[in-house]
Amino acid sequence: MSIVRTLSIAVGGALLVGTSALAGPDLGQEASPEEVAAWDISVAPDGATLPPGGGNAQEGAAVYEAKCLSCHGEEGASGEGLADPLVDGIGSLTSEQPMKTVGSFWPYATTLFDYVRRAMPYEAPMSLTNDEVYAVSAYILARNGIIGETDRMDATTLPAVEMPNKDGFMDYSARP
Repeated sequence: MSIVRTLSIAVGGALLVGTSALAGPDLGQEASPEEVAAWDISVAPDGATLPPGGGNAQEGAAVYEAKCLSCHGEEGASGEGLADPLVDGIGSLTSEQPMKTVGSFWPYATTLFDYVRRAMPYEAPMSLTNDEVYAVSAYILARNGIIGETDRMDATTLPAVEMPNKDGFMDYSARP
């Protein structure tokens, strides 16, 4: 086989592969703007995109008992074989036995809302109403002693919560 013929076959094959790669895989239908909006639920630390609704720790206790207790244990303390604890550990990060809980580690209360809304309960993510997410967030914050039992969490009050570890992270957003 001549070198010219070998090169022709190689180039022709590369063009065919390249052309089909440009067309892309056939993975289904393009998502509609409505479908994208339903999944575009991220909440930033400033809370600008928090939804309407609200709740307090007293209301959150019932939500927690019905939908969180089986994994996170009594009052978020967890236990053997369960999910990570949600409470306690404040001030422990510099100790020999640090506990990374919502109260000790997380820098923003809005992160708690975002995570619960998007990922909990484990067996049915995104199934809680906004009021339930605000209420269970308030419950967890109150169990950590960060807010009071009757403090209402909503789109205005949640971003204003001062988390104990708010200064424990470096801000890389202002880097050049």
